Amino acid sequence: MPNRKKLIGGAAVLAVLLLGAGTAVAQQQGAISGREDEGAGQDDDATEQPITGPALDRARQTALSRVDGKVTGTEVNDEQGYYEVEVTRADGTQVDVHLDRGFHVLGTEGDGTWDDS
Repeated sequence: MPNRKKLIGGAAVLAVLLLGAGTAVAQQQGAISGREDEGAGQDDDATEQPITGPALDRARQTALSRVDGKVTGTEVNDEQGYYEVEVTRADGTQVDVHLDRGFHVLGTEGDGTWDDS
């Protein structure tokens, strides 16, 4: 019977160690990939994915047809639409142009204002 208690106790200790190691690996992988869950007050820049390929050209063209300036950032799966294109105007102000999957303008956001289209 004493050996059985040692075996059960050892198994419990091993389970705790494996759980802790698994948690540490998962946290490390999240930090490396930039996909960790956002806590309160954290910026979501680490999880943003830029628009690429032909979609980038089309999104850029659509945004610049709406707002004069230079494209200074893009994002896929934005909270206000499927695409977000950040345009910086000549005066330095920034406007975010939100697009749906079909590259239709959903609205613009800048200087604390939102314009539904």
